[in-house]
Amino acid sequence: MIDTRSAPYAAFLLRLMLGVMYLAHGLTKLLVFTLPGTAQFFAKIGFAGWLAYPVTFFEIVGGLFLILGIVPRWVAVVATVQLLVASTVHFGNGWGFGNPGGGWEYPVFLALSAAVLALLGDGKFTLVKSGRRA
Repeated sequence: MIDTRSAPYAAFLLRLMLGVMYLAHGLTKLLVFTLPGTAQFFAKIGFAGWLAYPVTFFEIVGGLFLILGIVPRWVAVVATVQLLVASTVHFGNGWGFGNPGGGWEYPVFLALSAAVLALLGDGKFTLVKSGRRA
């Protein structure tokens, strides 16, 4: 049985955690690796280099949206897909993220965490709700 009194707070904490993670990853791509450097890395691992730009934009804006509670369920749906695609880069490296090239445990964990948020809903302290459930 779900505790309906605490579940919205659990969704809020999950939303904050994912938002901070996304914001940090996006800002790292922008400020540390730079967009051209990230595009070059994307091309090296088999993705189109231009994808670095929308991915970085999504990570920064999506992270802020999650933190602020702006349509968090919809951001989590997109985040789930983005993280599952990102996971494919790591499948050949084994389970542990500490493996050379990074394993797939961390991105898959984050993808499933985003899926849980999408299923739970927006949570408490939401500025703009994602819409009503069917």
